[in-house]
Amino acid sequence: MLPLKDIRVIEFTNILSGPFCGMLMADMGADVIKVEKPNGDDMRYWPPVRDGYSENFASVNRNKRSIAMDLKSEDDLKLARKLCQSAQVVVENNRPGVMERLGLGYEALKEKHPSLIYCSINAFGSDGPYAHRGGFDLVIQAASGMMSVTGETDPVKCGVPISDVATGLYAAFAIAAALREVEVTGQGTHIDTSMLGASMGIAALQISEFFATGTNAPRMGSRHPRNAPYQAFRASDGYFVLAAGNDKLFNDVCRLVDRLDLADLPEYATTTLRAKNQAVLAETLEVEFAKKTAMDWIKIFGDAGVPCGLINSYERALSHPQVEHSGWVQPMTLPNGVETKTFGSPVRFNLEPTPVRSNPPELNADGDEIRAEMAKSKAV
Repeated sequence: MLPLKDIRVIEFTNILSGPFCGMLMADMGADVIKVEKPNGDDMRYWPPVRDGYSENFASVNRNKRSIAMDLKSEDDLKLARKLCQSAQVVVENNRPGVMERLGLGYEALKEKHPSLIYCSINAFGSDGPYAHRGGFDLVIQAASGMMSVTGETDPVKCGVPISDVATGLYAAFAIAAALREVEVTGQGTHIDTSMLGASMGIAALQISEFFATGTNAPRMGSRHPRNAPYQAFRASDGYFVLAAGNDKLFNDVCRLVDRLDLADLPEYATTTLRAKNQAVLAETLEVEFAKKTAMDWIKIFGDAGVPCGLINSYERALSHPQVEHSGWVQPMTLPNGVETKTFGSPVRFNLEPTPVRSNPPELNADGDEIRAEMAKSKAV
């Protein structure tokens, strides 16, 4: 009884942002039909490949059905239009104009299907001076300002393709909101979701700082512009993070490292002053942190309620007790029979894990089934 169980989504997407959006809806119960070109989504060939099947592809395409179609073929193009008419939602991440030339754009489809929700995912937007430019995650991280605040001195991109996934998240949320609007008014809409806009949208704090001061936020590594001590610190055997983001927590840190004198210094009297003087504060604290291991400090601070933690590898993060408790890691079988695992939806309903209902599909695995459904469908 997942919330989107009666919703059909037709997905004309490739690589990451569009497939991620589709997977979010599939996780919530939607019947997501992935329309692929004859040789498949490009991510099907991305390593790691196990016995001919990409685990990268598998990670963002679970709970979907696949049909391979040649949209240069009039018969397949006709079928694609019929599929769109049978659905509540269409998601596409082609360059602007491609779907229109195929007769699969929003304006063409809504004539016969006014309640259709049509979501376009693109690099810069469906219109405007950069609309026809392509953009991968790296390009958008650079253009959006994200790389100007990431790292220590040299420009560094986020290690996770955050522009891609943030765009998919915005798109899925917008579609969910539009489904509610259709229930009320019966009128569909064209949602335009750009990677540039999504990447700047999640930078609300950094952009508001520019609006307020007229200055660009600097690169600060793991540090925080308005809080301290709030960063990665070196212990005797490696790093850990500590986030003492208010006066009480700072006083707790001073007590636990046996440096209550720091709490009395005027330069550390407020959060703002600590942030201003955080370089010297960090040097002082690291002298104390060098006396114990990272795990020692995590136990000391954790037991006292001071937010802290190890800097985990993914191997260690996946075995985190909270991850195991929440049931987020689930078994999955690739179409070639290889047994693997996937990180499922992190959303839980009534504290129960959202299930992986079906494994990622082999290319065109559901083509015959979908064509048979459309042969019986009254959609035109």
